[in-house]
Formats: sequence, C-alpha cells, structure tokens
Amino acid sequence: MSDDVRLKVEGLTKRFPGVVALDGVDLTVRAGEIHAICGENGAGKSTLIKMLTGAYTPDTGSIRFEGRDFSRLNPRSAMDAGIACIYQELSLIPHLSVAENIFLGREIYRSRRLRLLDRAAIRARTAALLAELSLDIAPDAKTGTLGIGHQQMVEICRAVRADAKLIIMDEPTAALSEKEAQDLFRIVARVKARGVSVLFISHRLDEVRAHCDRVTILRDGRSITTFDMATASIEAIIQLMVGRSIQNKYPKDAALRGDVILEVEHLRRAGVVEDVSFQLRSGEVLGFAGLVGAGRTETMRCVTGADPRDGGTIRVFGREARIRCPADAIRAGIAFLTESRKEQGLVLIQSVEFNATLVQLGRFSRGGWLSLGLLHEAAHTTVSGLRLRAAGLDTPVGLLSGGNQQKVVIAKWLMSKARIFIFDEPTRGIDVGAKVEVYKLINELAAAGAGIIIVSSEMEEVLGMADRILVMHAGRISAEMERGDATQETIMYAASGLKTVQSPTRLAS
Repeated sequence: MSDDVRLKVEGLTKRFPGVVALDGVDLTVRAGEIHAICGENGAGKSTLIKMLTGAYTPDTGSIRFEGRDFSRLNPRSAMDAGIACIYQELSLIPHLSVAENIFLGREIYRSRRLRLLDRAAIRARTAALLAELSLDIAPDAKTGTLGIGHQQMVEICRAVRADAKLIIMDEPTAALSEKEAQDLFRIVARVKARGVSVLFISHRLDEVRAHCDRVTILRDGRSITTFDMATASIEAIIQLMVGRSIQNKYPKDAALRGDVILEVEHLRRAGVVEDVSFQLRSGEVLGFAGLVGAGRTETMRCVTGADPRDGGTIRVFGREARIRCPADAIRAGIAFLTESRKEQGLVLIQSVEFNATLVQLGRFSRGGWLSLGLLHEAAHTTVSGLRLRAAGLDTPVGLLSGGNQQKVVIAKWLMSKARIFIFDEPTRGIDVGAKVEVYKLINELAAAGAGIIIVSSEMEEVLGMADRILVMHAGRISAEMERGDATQETIMYAASGLKTVQSPTRLAS
C-alpha cells in the first residue's frame, strides 16, 4: 500500500435546515488502499459521499484530490477527476449489454461526425478488461439478466474503464450472498493492486475487519478517529461508532409462548414454495434461515397475499383466513415488513406522519373527511415510543437514515393493531446501534403477546433472536430446531440440503 495521499478532506461542514449533517470532518485516503468509513445511520456517511461526488457543495472545508483543489465539485467534474461511486441502487441500464454499459458516456466511434459506434472495438476492449479482472461475464450479455453480484462487478469495470483513481462503494454487499460477496472482494483486491483507492462504506463490520486497510469513524457528523485495521477489534469499532459500549448485540428477552395464532399448512407456489407447513405461537420469535433462493421471502409473500399461491391453508387464531391480497392480510391482523422498505414499505416523498398512518387512514375519517388532529395525535403517540430521530413528523422519510426509516415502517404496522409481525431482513442496511433498538422493539412486541417471524440472511441474527428456527432449502422446510439446539453448523447443513446424524436438528424427510 502506498503512503501517497490521494484524497485529503479537511474541516468539511454541511448544514441543512435544523440539522448539521457534517461538522468539520477530516479524511485522508492513500493511493492503493481500501479505506473504510464506519458510523451509525445518520452519522454523515451519505452526506460525505454526496460531497465527494459533487451532488452537494460543502458550506466550509476543503477537498483535495490528486493534489488539486476540488471544493466546488459537480458530478461531471468529479467523474472527470477520477472519482467514481457505486451506490446500493445500481445505475446500470438493464436492456443494454455489459459492453454498452461499461462504455456508456465514453463510447468509441468509427466516425464521431456520423455518430457511428465502433462496436467491435467496444466489445474487444470489454472482453480484455473482463479477462484482466478474471471475470466470467460475456461482453454481449444483457446486463438485466445478470445477478446483483455480477452487476456490481460491471459497475466496477465501468469505473476502471473510466480510469477512476478513487472508487466509492456504498454498502456493496448488502444484497449479495456470501459467495457473491467473496467474488466481489476478489475483484476489489485486483482493483487495489492496480493502485486504485477504494472508499468502502459498510455496516458489516466483519467484512470491514477482513478486507480494509484503515478505517475512519464518523459519529454525529464528526470524524472521531482514523486507525489501521490491523490494530482494531470489531468491539472497539462499535464502541467508537455509538459512543458507548454495546455489551449484547442481540438483547433477547425470554417471552412466554402461548397458543398457536398462525398456522400454515401445505403452502405451495410452483417453482418457489413446495409444501411448506409451520405454526407460530403468541409471544414467540420464529426465525427463518436459509441460503439465497431457498424460498423464505417467497413463502412470506404467499402468506400475506403479496404473491398468489397454488395451494395451502392459512389459519389465524384458529380460523381459516382467505388471504388473496395484502389488504386481506392486514384485515386478518398480519403485518409484513418487507425487505425492500424503500420500494415497498414507504412512500419516500411523504412525511413521517403520512407513512406512519398509511394503513389505517380510515380510523381518522369523519364523514369522508380526514381528521388531521386525530391523525397527528396518533402518529405522535406511536412514533414517540420508538425513539425516532427526525426533525419533526412532517419530515419526508426519504431524508431519514435507514434505521429511522425502519422505525417508521414499524410505526405503520403498530398503528394497524396487527398481532402477527413478519420481519423480512429487519436490520439490512442499518448500523449496529439501530439494530439493537429494532431487536428491543421485537422483544416488546413478543412480551405483549404478538407472534414474530424473522426472515434473515444473517445467521447470527437468527441464532441471537429466535426462540425456534426453521431452515429452508429449495422451497421446503429442511429442518426445525429449538434455540438451545441450534448452531451455525447445523443451520448450514440444513440450508445446504444435507443431513447428518451428528446434528441435533430434526430434519424433514
């Protein structure tokens, strides 16, 4: 790793009405290093990214890149300078080929005057770049047909092709399987070997610990410290992020399990869900584990009517429920907190108050008119108990951090008076401090007699919070185990479709 300074940020400050997003942030990134930025949601990471890419202009402070002053960047000048950003929401055009996406905006022309592309040259250079990075991706493949992991790699290729000197990666592994994440880090290592700097933003601290050279901690809009990763422990990073010690990442409270409140029998959907049966009791946290593509989310979408089912019976509180659409599930008392909160759980341009009351607007209607006073009072009462960090109930939820957005989703379903809560990837994309608050809310719901289902790709989360665990493989439940019997090894055996006599797991035949 070179000691040459590639990026130097000093005293960077950005204010919005009622909020200081960044407060004198300092950051130094060396050439050819992978530099992590860690901090809670709301610490200022997104604002910092937007200033480095020219989306925001700093109020005060300086940005020096490759020895030049860039304190007044715009998106075009940032790209021209050699700064590229790969966001969580990828910016590829799905109907174009891999080669066309990589050269988009930097096309090679046979005749620039006639706007005739040299497609052979574009394809040949794409093939050479893919081979150099050891990527098994066809240059002519339609980008939309690739998995998320390969699409991430196409974005990296586009940045390398544009001669980027700094690549910013915002939560790059949030939607990837373990295998895809390993492939991604292999490519990142190759990019680093070319002398490119990588600014790596992630809540997955085990990845940060394993793959980054140095880390800068942000807290409440300030840069707290920077240190070599070789000298840091995950526990020390967490304490610096939140400003306090978190002794228990999974604060599981024991709750009394009562009667069966949800019973699913022989649920089927061709190709994705094959004869799934399970029960959920009041006060219970039931975990669903499994590898990507095992059918966990698809099962929950069938249970809640988000997707049609080909067969099966659903009983709620002992009575058969005819659930054909999400509205039927809401009426039955089932809340589905989708993994895609931004796309399916929230209306980002609307306020906290609007989103929190969205599923129960009828409660606040009087003669066809909404009673805004009652609506505001109900939203305030529900949200105040969730320790939401927002300037006010009129704040658009799109401006909130990921953890606070998840709290608004929870508030919405608390307002619905649901008794069955299905959390699909409840802590994806939120920091460790916000995770603990979500877990405490789950404990409170269970203590109040609700039944909770957690679908999670994080095995530690399932082991830490579930009373009972169901493992899925190829659309079926392959194992069931109590909390005390479950280990990462037994879950992985079942998730892979394997059986072992050493496992305490009760495997399905």
